[in-house]
Formats: sequence, C-alpha cells, structure tokens
Amino acid sequence: MKAIYITGFMGAGKTSIGDKLAEALNVQVIDTDHYIEQKVGEKIAAIFSKHGEQKFRAYEQEFLKELPTTDIVVTTGGGIITQAENRNWMKQHGKIIYLHCEIELIFERLKDDTTRPLFDVQQREKTIQLFHERLPLYREADFIVDTTFKNIDQIIHEIIEWLDFKKGGNND
Repeated sequence: MKAIYITGFMGAGKTSIGDKLAEALNVQVIDTDHYIEQKVGEKIAAIFSKHGEQKFRAYEQEFLKELPTTDIVVTTGGGIITQAENRNWMKQHGKIIYLHCEIELIFERLKDDTTRPLFDVQQREKTIQLFHERLPLYREADFIVDTTFKNIDQIIHEIIEWLDFKKGGNND
C-alpha cells in the first residue's frame, strides 16, 4: 500500500483520524509535527518563535522526504500543503486525503488550545483568511472527507470504502 497523507486545517481531526485509520489498516502512523519536534529537539511553537515560520517550513519539507512511503499513514501539519514541492511529493508517493471541517467548528474545537502558533482566537479574521487561502490547496487532494458533522467511525468508514474502491479499480 502506498502512503496515505492526511491533510487539513488545524482542528480538522488529522491526528485522531490518522491514528484510527492506521489501526484499522494495521499500518504505522507518523505525525509530521511530532517527527519534526523529535528531529529538531524543540516544540513546534518554540521553532516558530525562535526561528520563524520559514525555518519550520524548511524542516517540514526536509523531513517529509525521510518518512516511509509504503504501508504508512502520515498525518501532516496544516500548512504542509502551502509548498508545491510537498504537495507534489505526497502525490507521487501516496494518496492525499483532505479532512475538511467548517471554520466555525474549528474555532469551537480549538478555543482553549494555546499550542498552535498560527491559530489565534483573538485575531479571528486572520485565522479565517488563512483557512480560505489554504482551501484551494487542500482541495487538490485525491479524496475529500467533510468531518464537520461526522464522528470518527463514520469518517474512517468513508475513507476505507474509498480505499477499497481504489484497490478494486487497481489504482492503489
């Protein structure tokens, strides 16, 4: 099985869905943000504050290419799709699944989360703008699942059905 890359805006459920999907498929899961933290030895927020977003994006691009490309689910950071090289890499080495969630629910889910350097409840318009800027890039995915009003089991079922369909069509 080629790699499955889970993309989406922060708060869309990438980590939860990725963990559950990997379990259902009996494969390993790697979260790119956690991988970067391990490799660099700093939390994402610290990388952003000490070195800036550009350095973080460079790490993201570099470390994405170190990850296995078979029998794995990779949960990505919300901004990984902002670099064309990352999108192309993921398309070449696997299938990209975009988890869409409406922005109002994202605000609700993340209202108390202080660990995300690009999420700011106080600057709501800035976050909404970021969401809309990234939307066309997310939509380049091979498969889109709207997670807004679904539970984890429904989402996993939808993804597995799509993967089974792709397998049946010999498009692994």
